[in-house]
Order: sequence, then C-alpha cells, then structure tokens
Amino acid sequence: MVDKAPIRIAALERRPLKDALAHAAKVAEARIGFALSGLDGPVPDAMIYAVSGGKALRAFLVLETARLHQINPVAAAGAAAAIECLHAYSLVHDDMPCMDNDALRRGQPTVHKKWDEATAVLAGDGLQALAFELLVQAECAPRAKLNLLMSLANASGIRGMVGGQAADIAAETAATPLDLDQIIALQAGKTGALISWSALVGPRMAEQEREPLSIYGRALGLAFQIADDVLDVTGDASVVGKAVGKDQAAGKATFVSSLGLDGAKSRAADLVQEACDALSPYGDDAETLKEAARFVIARTH
Repeated sequence: MVDKAPIRIAALERRPLKDALAHAAKVAEARIGFALSGLDGPVPDAMIYAVSGGKALRAFLVLETARLHQINPVAAAGAAAAIECLHAYSLVHDDMPCMDNDALRRGQPTVHKKWDEATAVLAGDGLQALAFELLVQAECAPRAKLNLLMSLANASGIRGMVGGQAADIAAETAATPLDLDQIIALQAGKTGALISWSALVGPRMAEQEREPLSIYGRALGLAFQIADDVLDVTGDASVVGKAVGKDQAAGKATFVSSLGLDGAKSRAADLVQEACDALSPYGDDAETLKEAARFVIARTH
C-alpha cells in the first residue's frame, strides 16, 4: 500500500509577508466594496476612498492568525474587512481640523479636503457602523462571534482607541508632560488596541488559547507606535505620505521625546523580539507573523 501525501489546502498555506499583505488588502477591499455596491453619492464614495491604499496590516493579522488556527480566509474575511473599516474611520476623523488637521493621508488628500468636513464625519460614522455589519459575517460559532463583537466594541471605544485619542488630545494642553508609563498606556489604547484585537481574531474564532498572540499583539502595537514616532522625526513627508514633524511642533509627549531617538529605536527592537518570542508555540508556521513584526519597525511609511 502506497502512503498518500497529506492533503494541502492552498488557502491555508503560509505566504511571504508581501504577498500576504497584498492578499489581505484585496480580501478586505472586495468585501467592503461589495457591501457598498449600488450606493451612490459622496458619503459611500468617501468611504471607499478612505479604505483604499493602506498597508492592510490589521486585515493581514486577522487572516494570518486565522490561518494559524486552520480557519479558511473566506470564513475570516468579514473580520478582516471590519477592522479595516474601523481603522479607516479613525483616520478620517483623526485628520479633521478639530483633531490633527492633516491635509494628506497615504499621499492623497484627506477626506475632509477632498470633499468637506460634513462628508468626512458621515463617512467615518458609516465606516464604523459598516465594521460591525461586516463582522457579523465572520463564520464561526455563535459564542465566538459574540466574543468578536464585544471585544471589538471595547477595543474601538472609550476603553480602547477612543479613550486613547481623548487622552492624547488632553495631554497636549496638560500642565505636566506625560511620563513613559502614561505614554505607553495612552498608545496601548490609541494605536495598540485595534492591532491587538486583530492578532487575536484567529484564536477567538477557533476558541483556543489566546496568550501567545495576546503578548504578540500588545508588543506589536507598541512597536508600531514607536516606529510612527520615529518617522515623525526622521521621515520624509513625500515617502511617509503625510506631514511629519508635527509631534514636536505640538509639544506632544512621544516615545522619542521620552526615550530619545536611539532609545526609542532600541525599545522598538526589544518589543519586536518579545513579539517574535511569543510565537514560539506555533513554530515555523508563524514566520510570516515574525516577518510582520520586523517590518513594522523597518518601514518608511
């Protein structure tokens, strides 16, 4: 009797990071585009515009951690699209004059510049609502789906991203600059919460152990923000795709202002190592996630 080779499911085979990011962007944008198909007017147009052209890192984390738990990307596509909608909504509102007042995002005019402020508010609101509509499409057990919905509400709301953004705004006019622990807590909400959520979609859908990817997601989120702080000092606006030098001009407390440029880079490298070490239970199958962690601090935009 001849032994048969194990059956390989192509959708569950590990891809190199560049291919995996491109695939994640395609999956998320296709699901969002389908959800908005047939709708005309400036608000749906602005919604599509806002989700286009990004790195799709969060969608990648969703699909890659799902793959790591033997979940087909079709089953996780709703969650991948949902997190890209929520991330895009946060950027649309963050760019507005009442917050960061940015004219460029991803090398293109921000939504309120291309259209107007009212359209930007409504496009952001629409993307936030659409995120939860898409997340309901995740194919998993009912208890797991409820966990995804509740955890995303927490990660994106006052206990997470919104709370972090509010703390960031308050810090700009605070009498005393934030110390390092306060910066870490702020950024764990503002930037880290959605990245951490994305990294936990796989084990949440599979209802399996979360601790390794919880450590990975927390470390990755902070490393990502440190890299952003470094790029604000060292980056070229034409490459970064948005204005640079704004943190120092606004007197913001950042990882660079707290640790110095070299110290911030060193802390980011330590966090990447922590993230990679956390993936040891998954062996070589987690290599693309390790590649993503290294990419986060090596990127130029």
